[in-house]
Amino acid sequence: MTITNPERIDGDAADPAATDGVETPTSDGAIVAARMRVAATPVEERDPEERLSRADLEALQLERLQQTVHHAYANVPLYTAKLDADGVAPSDIRSLADVARLPFTTKADLRETYPFGMFAVPMEQVARIHASSGTTGKPTVVGYTAGDLDRWGDLVARSLRAAGIRRGMKVHNAYGYGLFTGGLGAHAGIERLGATVIPMSGGQTARQAQLICDFEPDAILCTPSYLLTIADALEAAGVDPRSTSLKVAVLGAEPWTNEMRRELEERLDIDAVDIYGLSEVMGPGVGSECVETKDGPHIWEDHFLPEIIDADGTPLPDGQVGELVFTSLTKEAFPVLRYRTRDLTRLLPGSGRTGMRRIEKITGRNDDMIILRGVNLFPTQIEEIALGIDDLSPHFVLELTRNGRMDALTVGIEPDPDASDAAAQRAADRLQELVKERIGTSVAVRLVQPGHLPRSEGKLKRVYDLRDQPASA
Repeated sequence: MTITNPERIDGDAADPAATDGVETPTSDGAIVAARMRVAATPVEERDPEERLSRADLEALQLERLQQTVHHAYANVPLYTAKLDADGVAPSDIRSLADVARLPFTTKADLRETYPFGMFAVPMEQVARIHASSGTTGKPTVVGYTAGDLDRWGDLVARSLRAAGIRRGMKVHNAYGYGLFTGGLGAHAGIERLGATVIPMSGGQTARQAQLICDFEPDAILCTPSYLLTIADALEAAGVDPRSTSLKVAVLGAEPWTNEMRRELEERLDIDAVDIYGLSEVMGPGVGSECVETKDGPHIWEDHFLPEIIDADGTPLPDGQVGELVFTSLTKEAFPVLRYRTRDLTRLLPGSGRTGMRRIEKITGRNDDMIILRGVNLFPTQIEEIALGIDDLSPHFVLELTRNGRMDALTVGIEPDPDASDAAAQRAADRLQELVKERIGTSVAVRLVQPGHLPRSEGKLKRVYDLRDQPASA
């Protein structure tokens, strides 16, 4: 479908000045930041697809869905076998609701077809290969044609523009380069946008802090936990994190809460914006928050069809929480049908881009969930509570142990460096009380000397499962 003169959607662009000095709750409880350091994207600068009416968008989605199913069936043996086993032909997909007839794809499918069994084009058409780390020894491998890379760059550029980054800005890219999709995916989008990329990658934190001071970037891209580490490094170098040139941080690759957003925005005097993606679907840029709303990433639905399902795989209506599932609509080398992300969220109406639905901020995954004595607990729940308590820092770990037949969880957390011993202990006691009150399970809280817990060099490990280790004497 060629898109020309898309219909303007009323209410698409909130005036950023309208929120100046006021925290405005959205319909689902998110909080619009009191002040924006960067501006919202003017309507005329948005991609034509961002301005489509819902009806026009769904027509485009159906056309692309039908093309994708035909392409996957004809060129990926796994999908040929799965569709044949279910008695579904590509021609059976006549409406968007028919996506529910398609088979799911899981990470196990990708590992069983390792390395290139999911590729839908000959290898001579594959311009790049990425892979994610695997705990079983086999990574999940994804491929891109030149056209895929071109569209990926466009979507990351769209995401960065929605986050408030503009042509001519300097952008410090601290996502890891290499097989991980984050660094190179972000790099291409920064260049496509017309901004200046500083390709720092992850690690070398003291040097990161130095270059932020020397190069004076307007924006930074990294994980939220690593931005905390950079803020610590700035302070260790005698630099007030609020005094740097940074105006906006585009953060992703791990779950984080609105409490973490407030912590980062206050500590660095920035806008902190959530970008969403995963390598199996594309990489960064599957969706992004709009800086003027900061109420969950808008999914770029012209390229990805989202669903929410329950634990049994049954589709759920918009507004209900479940597992996020994606079908790609424009990928050539690596199309995916109903990929189960394991991310837990819900679909909500668009706000900054009213034609595109958004997802509620993801704060947990099926496989991150800790079941402690029958109660489901996510690390982000601890983060949310801890960041609301004075005299506690955002640096913590969770240690799972077993005493006899009973599992136990200890929260190891650093107090604020300026807190007295008595104040730190009161804060730890309060954390223990609030976890019991809000989550419904008991945990131990252990104070750790400031600076002694591991710091993020990219993705931060929060949970240490020590249940299979022999008990200490």
